[in-house]
Amino acid sequence: MTRSSNEVNLHQLEEEQLPVAKHNLKGWRHFLGLYAGEHVAASEFVFGATFVALGASMTDILIGLLIGNILAVLSWTFITTPIAVETRLSLYTYLQKIAGDSMTRLYNWANVIIFTVISAAMITVSATAVRFALNIPAQLNWYPTNPWFVLVVLAVGIIVVLVAMYGFNAVSNFSGICAPWLFVMFISGPLVLMPELANAVTGDTRVSDWAEFMHIGSISVWTGLDANGNPGIGLMEVIGFSWAANTITHFGLIDMALLRYAKKRSYGLCTSAGMLFGHYIAWISAGIMGAGTAVLVQKSITELDPGDVAFHALGLSGLVIVIVAGWTTANANLYRAGLAAQAIFSNHSRNKTTFMVGIVTVVIACFPFVFTKLLPLLTYAGLLVVPVGGIVFAEHFVFPRLGLTRYWAHYRKITHSKPAVTAWAAGLVFGFGLNALDVISFYYLFLPTWIFTILLYTALAKRHGAAEKYPQEEADLRTYDEQVETFQAKQAEQLPVQQDDNSLFTNVLTVLARGSLLITVLLAGYTMFFSAGMEQYVTNRTLFFNAGFGCTLAYFASAYWAMKRRQRTSLSSSVE
Repeated sequence: MTRSSNEVNLHQLEEEQLPVAKHNLKGWRHFLGLYAGEHVAASEFVFGATFVALGASMTDILIGLLIGNILAVLSWTFITTPIAVETRLSLYTYLQKIAGDSMTRLYNWANVIIFTVISAAMITVSATAVRFALNIPAQLNWYPTNPWFVLVVLAVGIIVVLVAMYGFNAVSNFSGICAPWLFVMFISGPLVLMPELANAVTGDTRVSDWAEFMHIGSISVWTGLDANGNPGIGLMEVIGFSWAANTITHFGLIDMALLRYAKKRSYGLCTSAGMLFGHYIAWISAGIMGAGTAVLVQKSITELDPGDVAFHALGLSGLVIVIVAGWTTANANLYRAGLAAQAIFSNHSRNKTTFMVGIVTVVIACFPFVFTKLLPLLTYAGLLVVPVGGIVFAEHFVFPRLGLTRYWAHYRKITHSKPAVTAWAAGLVFGFGLNALDVISFYYLFLPTWIFTILLYTALAKRHGAAEKYPQEEADLRTYDEQVETFQAKQAEQLPVQQDDNSLFTNVLTVLARGSLLITVLLAGYTMFFSAGMEQYVTNRTLFFNAGFGCTLAYFASAYWAMKRRQRTSLSSSVE
């Protein structure tokens, strides 16, 4: 009787509130596409220009970005992914178990706001490309000054909201299509603009070797001097910036929402698609594209928006890349915002909460200040959530090693965890206090803040009940977990059997998509290596712009068609 009652309750729960079922786990290709799509984004144009404006040297960029992004990958792999895979819960659901209602609700509200604004910023960035194409004036104020710009934002935002509403599969499928093309575009842009930079520095459009490439980059892109002519940031700042840029998702554990779908812990390494092929290459590429565009239009790189840079580097394909890159990042962040909102309004489905958050997101995106203030937002948002990541890390990893009881607050039915709330508040005071005192570089503040919160929360929790044993409650939780597994196994039996589509036509579409990408890269390489003089360079660049845009259309048409055929084949085989 008890079992059937529990099963009824499980039916009444939203799927997002349960551990991810085994039949919903994803392979490594999903995560490669997801992270590449999210982190090869429109914001990379902003970050690429930032390193130029901050006066980093070329050597520091090449070495520092590599080290920092590897550290970020390791943070996802050894901190976020193990917790996500072992629990199969999002951070929001996990936090509910260990911190109670009051802190969880407050934290979820904070995340709704953070990810809503980040998504809005990405939609605004995408809109800059459409603005450029329609010759709408640049929006330089914090508020919109042109009604057509508002309409553009609304149109771009609607697509983001619709994709995010359909959940993880829609986000990963969309990113999976976009990721290879985005990578090719960020590779092609520097190749196309490098002859322009070379001509400006050496008077010759050709780059003969690596030493000359380093010379051109050091003179025209990463000069080691900031916008005011003063010495810029150094190696440690570059490492810290690239490591800290995503603390909100790895040390802050927000990406438990995505990585809970991973079949293995090692899939945390798939984040390298976003960090190494995304941030590392994309930030370097964006810096070169920005510097090359500045030479072309005779403006400072700080005066250019992503639409300007992408169009001059890639032609019409550049406008598409800004739109698509903005979408892929906004999708993932709006998905996270919807999860946080659903945790607050648990009586509503995630689709509904995502839709409501999406409406607010699109409205905020109409105001350009969210784009211009993106860097401070990400930095402070990371410092805001890192203490919560420390609390969860302590509960999951530290407690068992110290003989303390994991989920003790849940066992005691505590709705307001004083240790958790106190540790979070003290962590914020500690972190922002270090910032005010300027003790260490701002980019590294998350490390001492994280450690401080872990130590404080562990000490407080031990005093408030974590040191006690709860054998009956632990047994009840194991029984509940078994019932969830049985419930999900019955659901899996009713699902259609999926089958790969290996038909000739689908394979032809796949070859066409990959061929379009290959042709694009070859055209970009031809522009860089076979432009003997500016006249030949202009001819080659024009060929790349025209043929490259055709390849872009061919890629998306064939890749999307192939994906739909695979989905249709899976459905047909299940019906049979």
